[in-house]
Amino acid sequence: MRISFVTSLSTLATALAFTPISAHAEEDAATASDAPRSDILVIAQKQAATIENAPSTKAAVTADLIAEKINAVSVEDTLKYLPSLVVRKRHIGDNFAPIATRTSGLGASARSLIFADGAILSALIANNNGNGSPRWTLVTPEEIARIDVLYGPFSAAYAGNSIGTVVNITTRLPDKLEAHASVLTNIQQSNLYGTHQTLPTWQFAGSVGDRFGPLAVFLSGTRTVANSQPVSIVTATAAPTGTTGAYDDRNRSGNAIKVLGAGGIEHHEQNTWKAKAALDLGGNTRLSYVLGIWTDKTRGTVDSYLRDGTGATTYATANTGVTTGFNSGVYTRDALHFSHAVTAQGGSKAIDWQVVGTLYNYAHDLQNGPSTATNGPTVNKLPSAFAGGAGTIQRQDGTGWVTLDAKAALHLGAHEVSFGGHGDRYKLAAQTFLASNWLDTTTQGALSTASRGKTRTLAVWAQDAIRITPQWTLTLGARQEWWRAWDGYNLNASGKSLPQAERKASGFSPKASLEWKPAQHWTARLSFGQAWRFPTVGELYQATTVGTLFANPNPNLRPERARSGELAIEQQDAHGTLRVSLFNEVIDGALISQTNINTPEITSSYVQNVDRTRARGVELAIDRRDVLPGFDVAGSVTYADAITSRNSAFPASVGRLLPSVPHWKANAVLTWRPSEKLSLTSAARYASRNYATLDNSDTVGNTYQGFYKYFVIDMRAVFHVNDHFDFALGVDNLNNDKYYLFHPFPQRSFTAQVNWKL
Repeated sequence: MRISFVTSLSTLATALAFTPISAHAEEDAATASDAPRSDILVIAQKQAATIENAPSTKAAVTADLIAEKINAVSVEDTLKYLPSLVVRKRHIGDNFAPIATRTSGLGASARSLIFADGAILSALIANNNGNGSPRWTLVTPEEIARIDVLYGPFSAAYAGNSIGTVVNITTRLPDKLEAHASVLTNIQQSNLYGTHQTLPTWQFAGSVGDRFGPLAVFLSGTRTVANSQPVSIVTATAAPTGTTGAYDDRNRSGNAIKVLGAGGIEHHEQNTWKAKAALDLGGNTRLSYVLGIWTDKTRGTVDSYLRDGTGATTYATANTGVTTGFNSGVYTRDALHFSHAVTAQGGSKAIDWQVVGTLYNYAHDLQNGPSTATNGPTVNKLPSAFAGGAGTIQRQDGTGWVTLDAKAALHLGAHEVSFGGHGDRYKLAAQTFLASNWLDTTTQGALSTASRGKTRTLAVWAQDAIRITPQWTLTLGARQEWWRAWDGYNLNASGKSLPQAERKASGFSPKASLEWKPAQHWTARLSFGQAWRFPTVGELYQATTVGTLFANPNPNLRPERARSGELAIEQQDAHGTLRVSLFNEVIDGALISQTNINTPEITSSYVQNVDRTRARGVELAIDRRDVLPGFDVAGSVTYADAITSRNSAFPASVGRLLPSVPHWKANAVLTWRPSEKLSLTSAARYASRNYATLDNSDTVGNTYQGFYKYFVIDMRAVFHVNDHFDFALGVDNLNNDKYYLFHPFPQRSFTAQVNWKL
């Protein structure tokens, strides 16, 4: 019976070879030593020993695989072929790219934890696909050694934000003198309504590192200049009187609309600077420091389709009031962020330990916008608002976070005991000022609105992996957390001051996992875990405006409690893996963001506690290396039934799919190496129809603010000239699928890259 089951799954693996995903297994030490190279790993057994010793299904991607198989302009691209994960990257240079997981959608950024060398990149100041998105730009693809992904809240070492996933990015440090440089260009051809664009991107990256006895030093810099397709679409129920050029369409609710133009057409200039140093102090003790500096200058503009009686471009007429949609699509952003991480770690045969402290600071972070787009383009074809005029300046200067983690693992024969403590503090400081000239910060005037507050979480945790027999391992763990929110304050546009009351809560999270190895190359693991996810300071206090989207806070939100379970069965050998996972998740008091279309031009969002949600499903991940000489194939398919199971405040949502969690997701990759110097990769990504609203009332998916199905084909070719040079050519969305995930997503784009190393 077992042989028949394995044969059937192997047949399915071969069938997926036409559009497969690379998902290579991490094997035991003997098998791994025979493997000729590293690739994506999809595993359900214990990795190389770590302090966390997480009893979770795992996946990983390595530097070699990124270079060979993925058109990776930025770090979030490196995750796009991993099982069940979707990163909402709207375009190159996008600062707002959260992860969607098996059971959570794109508006639940606080249900994932992203780390780089122990420093948290998750922006837990919010839980959205805007300013709550991870700070991916503090890591560049060239410095990655590997990325490890954990699924589910089954490790006591991680906070309740691990409900969806934990991503651990490990970057390189040199053992000798090394230098790297790369030049990348990407060109997207975008056609949407009346907007027709050729969108070039340039990226320059370089690094140098060396080791001086016990001291290793690494310096790197990346500059990206990018242009985006429209992020927003300007619509109205009717075109302004006396104008022509509007397009007929439907909104996500199926109502007839007029498309007046496109907005949020962004030009980015971003820089990332990194400095890393590690000092070996002897006795397996190391002290390291990482400095990250990120800068961004962004300009968002609009493209009006409207023409007046003379044929001139217009943005509105006095009797329509539709100018607001264009105003919201015109803005500038200017940011300077600093990240610091200090790590001390050491170990011996009996104990391993680590202390990590991080600080992330918004030195300055501004978004400026005009009061009116006005009625005519300037000479450079931008709206005349770019000549100046009244507007607003939104500041988040001083926002940031501080974290401290201390942990250790004791190796006690049949017991692997790990334990630790955690503390963090998140600070929100967001203010909007009136300005006589929105392009000149020195004209900043009276305070218009304000959102301020702080949260703090303290935690202790312990976990014991007990090897009962060589075939059976039982892992038991628990985490206790204490949460506090204070100094909450809001000032609204009418001048009303709203001090918010202090809030406190706590949560206890037990964990249990039982692993069985019935035969060589076979593993089965049954895991359960509870997790508390506390409201972020942004959910509680922050009113934000990003383009045409307005977010409203709720200071009375309760924590959400998740109870998750998974049964994972995996077979692995020297040629790859096969894994099946059955998962189930129930969340009480789920914190879910919803959007309302206040007018055709303005959308607002708010967060609410939903009584209960339930998500269950199955994930199949397969991977075979050298199925034919020089061919690697792999694939993953996930089915999830994620619904609202109880909601007294909104009964119409019961039984409906959760926002942006589709029934089906699939990834696939096929790589062929016709020679040692050349590799050719084809890949595909698929997701079925999903929804924006709790009651799934958004019946039209392929329109602005809708969520539609997509099927995207990518390709990549890499040619290794010699030990110092290689060239890469790639195309994303080869089939030019035009789809929306609230925003219009990139159309066909081509990438070319030249890499040099010393």
